[in-house]
Amino acid sequence: MQSSNHRLRDMEQHHPLLSAGADVEAGSLAAGVMVGSPHAGHTAGNRTLWFIQDSCGMVCAGITWFLVLYAEFVVNFVMLLPAKNFWYSLLNGATFNSLAVLALASHLRTMLSDPGAVPKGNATKEYMESLQLKPGEVIYKCPKCCSIKPERAHHCSICKRCIRKMDHHCPWVNNCVGEKNQRFFVLFTMYIALISAHALGLSGMHFFNCVKVQWNECSDFSPGVSVLLLIFLCLEAILFLTFTAVMFGTQIHSICNDETEIERLKNEKPTWERQVRWEGMKSVFGSPPSLLWCNPFTGLRLRRVLLLTHSRRAGSEFSV
Repeated sequence: MQSSNHRLRDMEQHHPLLSAGADVEAGSLAAGVMVGSPHAGHTAGNRTLWFIQDSCGMVCAGITWFLVLYAEFVVNFVMLLPAKNFWYSLLNGATFNSLAVLALASHLRTMLSDPGAVPKGNATKEYMESLQLKPGEVIYKCPKCCSIKPERAHHCSICKRCIRKMDHHCPWVNNCVGEKNQRFFVLFTMYIALISAHALGLSGMHFFNCVKVQWNECSDFSPGVSVLLLIFLCLEAILFLTFTAVMFGTQIHSICNDETEIERLKNEKPTWERQVRWEGMKSVFGSPPSLLWCNPFTGLRLRRVLLLTHSRRAGSEFSV
């Protein structure tokens, strides 16, 4: 498609002139897809809950919740409640359960937040004319979702959308990690690493205390069942701690260098002004630095819950 004012190219690799901040929001469709239809867009006045209907992703997200709740069960009912020291149980229980709630909340925010999807099908003649491009300027169109690709946007074959500053698609959160939800993904990896380390520490102390009393009055469960539950918890905690600690480190490194994982793997040379170190952190978490950076509930407003059926909207609308 070509006019006297601009050229449009259907290419996947690109160095577009549209910046992420431009947001293509003149006629913005911007923040998610309707529940039950991960390929549909929505108008600005018809915002709905973002959710990707991917079988693998939904199974992985379910496994994540199951493993966290399993850890909660073992820590609370096998180790802490039978303990004779009240303050030991209270302090460790409050700490572990608070971190678990924050981890699950971060997971939900990552999974149900629009990662920065480019409006689908916005590469229309009318919209391109509204951009008022100068003669010779080049914009790029994604041939897969028929949208104009802003700078640093990449197409996700699972979400079937172009995502701004797409880092990667994570099946464990059933969503892409991009411009608008990277903060919650970082918090999710951090809190999972913390509860994994805490669970390992509690398991070690529980083993030590139970061996001292030869498992007498050590737990409400039989010694054999307790050992099996603790062994599985330790294996889970080691795997989760290793994975999430590495992922947390790589995410912080990417943010501080203002380079996504896709850009690093493709060795894309930056055509944008990099925001490094604290400036990069502020761009993701907001400024100024504060404890609110660690709060996955920041900016969450539950506006309304609609229980409609069939083609109507359903669920909660979240504003981030």
